[in-house]
Amino acid sequence: MRIRPDHKYLQYSGRIDDTDPNAYIFIWPATLVTVRFRGSEISAYLENHRQYWGNYMGVILDGDQSTICLAKGEEDADTDVRRYVLAKNLPDKEHTLTLFKRQDSCNKVLFHGFELPEGSEILPPFPKPERRMEVYGDSVSAGEVSEAVEYTGKADPEHNGEYSNVWYSYAWMTARKLNAELHDIAQGGIALLDGTGYFNEDGGYTGMEHAWDKLQYNPAFGEVTDWDFSRYTPHVVVVAIAQNDNHPVDFMKEDYEGAKAVLWRQHYRRLIENIREKYPRALIILATTILEHDRSWDDAIGEVREAIGDEKIVHFLYRRNGCGTPGHIRIGEAEEMSDELAAFIEEQAKRTGCFD
Repeated sequence: MRIRPDHKYLQYSGRIDDTDPNAYIFIWPATLVTVRFRGSEISAYLENHRQYWGNYMGVILDGDQSTICLAKGEEDADTDVRRYVLAKNLPDKEHTLTLFKRQDSCNKVLFHGFELPEGSEILPPFPKPERRMEVYGDSVSAGEVSEAVEYTGKADPEHNGEYSNVWYSYAWMTARKLNAELHDIAQGGIALLDGTGYFNEDGGYTGMEHAWDKLQYNPAFGEVTDWDFSRYTPHVVVVAIAQNDNHPVDFMKEDYEGAKAVLWRQHYRRLIENIREKYPRALIILATTILEHDRSWDDAIGEVREAIGDEKIVHFLYRRNGCGTPGHIRIGEAEEMSDELAAFIEEQAKRTGCFD
């Protein structure tokens, strides 16, 4: 019993390219599809396009999480559509399964549908959460290396993508605590400005200012395409960049009033004002993370916030902001961040009525 991607009972979240009814494209982390069904087994047909690292998808079946490793293929080359068994020998009862993209655009995944045994039944989805949240961020927001819990508070271990899981990012943890749907616009290594950071080295480095409004944003996978903002309107937006912006030069630390630092603040303000234009009523939270960085970046964000002067654009600092760890955020640290951020959002929601 084959279930096409455009089946009316499949429920999606995230920026998804659904122009081809036979192959929906998952690009950003936390992009997902959920299905309710009765059946003893379920498989998915996936086509992995790999740029780097090992590539994985996450599965949540009746609340239990597991991982599937995707076929590697050749670097920068397409692979065949493959059938992946997600669960088997299931009891005869109703099941809920979510298949989600664990990583950023180290790969893109074409979802060609599910398969259930003959005689199975696909059921209508539960309603989505009424609250909606969007995060613009880098590898921390994408949950990169989050599962390397033995390295909590330490530098990252060598890895090939196996520790990266957006489910354990502070971004998705916060959304779950708020009972909110999440669009996670996060990419490892990305900075604000083109020519800085670590993302898209071969293309001269792409910044968030040219990725934030895109559906397909990684030039390694072909044409860059725009996102249709009418498809999703968040109540809360978190902008969490400025961690990779010190590469190759930490110009904010070295010369806060220098030309490069002033230019960064101008472009950061432009990004925030562009987001405000798309979402006139949203609460917009400006932040970084507990990953080590110089305080001057947070000062710059605070300065921009004051200059904008919008009461629904606020600056948030974690208790251990910029000094919590030299490595990526592990599960426990993401829990700490999400506790603080969720509490702050609830407090601001009472003040601004953003969830009303």
